[in-house]
Formats: sequence, C-alpha cells, structure tokens
Amino acid sequence: MSRIDQIRESLREVYDPELGVNIVDLGLVYDIREEEGQVYIQMTLTTPGCPMHDTIVGGVRWVLSDQLGIQNPEVDIVWEPRWSPEHMSEAAKEQLGYF
Repeated sequence: MSRIDQIRESLREVYDPELGVNIVDLGLVYDIREEEGQVYIQMTLTTPGCPMHDTIVGGVRWVLSDQLGIQNPEVDIVWEPRWSPEHMSEAAKEQLGYF
C-alpha cells in the first residue's frame, strides 16, 4: 500500500459529526500529496461556514499524527469545486438514503 493510500485509509476514521459518515466517503477529500516530507491535504466541507470546521480539521491532524506519525500536515480547506452529494461514495449515499 502506498503512503498516499495509507493516509487516505487513516482519513476514513475522521467523521463529519453531523452526518456520521467519514470524510473520504463523503467526498470531502480532494487531494493528498506528500512532498519533501510534508503532507498536504486539500479538502472541502459540506457547506461554507460549517460549524464543524475546527473539529474536522483537528480530526484530520490527530489521526495522521496518531496513526502515521505525520506531524503538522497542511490542511487546505477549499470551496471550489463546491461539494455536492454526487461526490459521495455509493456506501455513503446508501447510508444517508440518497437512492
């Protein structure tokens, strides 16, 4: 398993507390890169001004540090492309009743 795959799998343990679905299956994680030892995560939230912003970003940082020893990952919250339910995995859609 590649390092990026390990990071993605670890991020499956970070949940949107309002929806109860992990951020990977929700389609919130847009990009994962590692360059010169620095990990970069580009992601979004389900809505701008999401009250769970700090909780979710803190969860990303904690899980990467705890599971993979990654210190100070750069977590960039972006609003383009805008999140929509189409970004969700089939499992997340089923869990949230989007069929």
